[in-house]
Amino acid sequence: MTRICFVRHGETDWNIELRLQGQMDLALNAKGEAQATAVGRHFVGSTATALYSSDLLRARQTAQPISEVLHLPIILLQALRERHFGRCEGMTLEEISLQYEEDARAIESHDPDYASPGGGESRRQHQVRVLDCIEHLVREHEGQTIVVVTHGGALDVIYRRARQLPLEAPRDYPIPNAGINWIGIDGDQWSIESWGDDAHLG
Repeated sequence: MTRICFVRHGETDWNIELRLQGQMDLALNAKGEAQATAVGRHFVGSTATALYSSDLLRARQTAQPISEVLHLPIILLQALRERHFGRCEGMTLEEISLQYEEDARAIESHDPDYASPGGGESRRQHQVRVLDCIEHLVREHEGQTIVVVTHGGALDVIYRRARQLPLEAPRDYPIPNAGINWIGIDGDQWSIESWGDDAHLG
């Protein structure tokens, strides 16, 4: 079995404002930096074969303390990025509903195949990108333990894969900033060992 510890990046100002960050390259805020430090402490005494991260700044900043504790370089992968929300990036759901009715309807209905104009990805396109990346990492590290720092949308994809949930189903599970999520992968079988653990944040 390959074990992967998935970590969501720490808090940003746009997390507080409930804005769709997408692939905007935002930094952690002060709380997010403290969360990243706490995540690093969580890995004291742990071992892993490799450390991967989305190449967006908020993920890289979260990965840095883990890198220092595990003595591993951060391998950056664009495939681990958040979903691209097209013209809606940087907006709140309220702002989207006022400006882009089509986007608002797609968000409300969890439409898996709607991609927002302006380079947006559909939920299904994002799912394929993330799962292709994870399956590649499993082939590279079969039977090993690795750490992956990524985003809420990617973690949503991973949870759905493990629980066999359709993209259309609403999210009813936590994906906290700087949360720790362990997945075991044995062939086609994905199992959740723990999810949404934020006890290390105090």
